[in-house]
Amino acid sequence: MALRSLVTMRRVREDDIAVSGDAQAVRRRAIIDIGSNSVRLVVYDGAPRSPVILFNEKVLAGLGAALGQTGRIEPEAMERGLLALVRYAALCREMRVDRLRCVATAAVRDATNGHELIARAEREAGLAVEILSGRQEGEAAGYGVLSAIPGADGIVGDLGGGSLELARIRDGAVHQVVSLPLGVLRLGAIRKRGKDALRQTLSKQLKAAGWREEDTGLPFYMVGGSWRALAHLDMQLNQVSLPIIHHHSMPRTHATYLLRVASHRSKASLKSIPTISSSRAATLADAAALLAALVGRVNSSHLVVSAHGLREGLLYQDLSAEDRMLDPLLAAAEAEGESQGRFAGHGRLIDDWIKPLFASDPPEWKRIRRAACLLADVGWRANPDFRAERGMEIALHGNWVGIDVAGRAMLAQALHGNFGGGATVVPELAKLAGDANAPALQRAVHWGLAIRLAQRLSGGVAGPLRECRLVLDGKVIALHLPRDYASLQGESVQRRLKMLAAALRYDYRITIAE
Repeated sequence: MALRSLVTMRRVREDDIAVSGDAQAVRRRAIIDIGSNSVRLVVYDGAPRSPVILFNEKVLAGLGAALGQTGRIEPEAMERGLLALVRYAALCREMRVDRLRCVATAAVRDATNGHELIARAEREAGLAVEILSGRQEGEAAGYGVLSAIPGADGIVGDLGGGSLELARIRDGAVHQVVSLPLGVLRLGAIRKRGKDALRQTLSKQLKAAGWREEDTGLPFYMVGGSWRALAHLDMQLNQVSLPIIHHHSMPRTHATYLLRVASHRSKASLKSIPTISSSRAATLADAAALLAALVGRVNSSHLVVSAHGLREGLLYQDLSAEDRMLDPLLAAAEAEGESQGRFAGHGRLIDDWIKPLFASDPPEWKRIRRAACLLADVGWRANPDFRAERGMEIALHGNWVGIDVAGRAMLAQALHGNFGGGATVVPELAKLAGDANAPALQRAVHWGLAIRLAQRLSGGVAGPLRECRLVLDGKVIALHLPRDYASLQGESVQRRLKMLAAALRYDYRITIAE
């Protein structure tokens, strides 16, 4: 899988990636999502552009389970959902959440007694419930994908329990949106009508909703728990080396392949997969059937899974235009680096200091190099014998967005070298990235050695990096030290400079300004 640029930013300025002063303030935000299948609370903290999840809990209330038969939320489901809402409201108070948004989607929107749940939620839990329209739901899902994959250009499909939303996204915005009553809890009844019933129903509903047929041949972005469960099945079947759900990519042919597998495997077999819950296993074949029908109808080029959806989209929509333009990978890396590092702001200084050696790097490499510099101090608390492994672990398993597997491998290689892992490519990372990315990994080796030199020269403080210069003079790496900083040229600095020059196949020298 060739490394490609994941982010097409409308503002590309390397000096403008730091979290702003306003964004640094800790602001706990929470979303209670009253869905057709589950009622969930997610509490977020940290910088708005890269929020971290403090708490995540769901209750499978099944509000929409009987909607197709009775048109109502069943009493038992109502009580289960309200019990969860009372608990969630209490938790938000205890956690001192600054901003709470409680939203309801298809089940409450469509149920004849949905108003009863809303009234009781206000009376018993003190919650003001906002019912999202199908269009609002689709827009939020679309912006959720854009928040995590800013350059996304294609069709978002958000499959919930009661409805399916489709949104056309491009140029950082959501365009066409339709909402269809094709939630996973409704699909079984449709499929029982006959072999082609689901495909015919989908076509009829798309036409009635006015979906424009020219939007074909594009990536299809999968949002929602049922489709994420399908992606987990795909990763297990194909023995994916780094099974991270976000940005997992599949050929379009995998849609029908997964339908065959999900239809023929027993429920017990599907439940045995740790990442697939029993509730998802029961409807996995229905979710796969809809995916296959959609891929055929819109002629998708390939499938991409997004871990961000409606809730993240609601947060993203609340951001200022300036904050939306921030690169999510770099914002998250800076927040992580600042929380774990020893010296504030040091990552930006390191990148500015080493970048004269790497002026020819393409933009997609530069942003990963920037992320590596921002994370350059995250392993210092680890046992010295395992710092390189710690750097790799953070890069590979961190909850990053805006980066694919090949990008994670580059980031891991840079941090591995920075923390003393040496000047060669790690075989595990070479396997992850693939042969097409061998030059990218070799470049990441160079970054790691350059970051390591910057750390040793500066001791982690700002002055040396601001006053000393690292430049490329033909085939010579020159380290220029002002007279006042000449004493910093110790043996360890010279050794690391020599190692960097050898990796780049350059000569090196140290000069002292008069």
